[in-house]
Amino acid sequence: MAKKQEMLLIASKTKEALKGKGKYNVSGDALEGLNSYVHWLVDQAQKRCTANGRKTIRNHDIVIECK
Repeated sequence: MAKKQEMLLIASKTKEALKGKGKYNVSGDALEGLNSYVHWLVDQAQKRCTANGRKTIRNHDIVIECK
């Protein structure tokens, strides 16, 4: 069984955003899934930062533009 990851999201704010003005319902595991994705993004940003010889994570380490 995988170790439970620390929650990086503010549950009430995230659920509010996901609901989209009441248009959508949010399942109980939705926040866990999104939290796992945020943990993955943080890990990827740290790896890109290290690969570029920096210690400061910048916006372009996190945001990947789709063209």
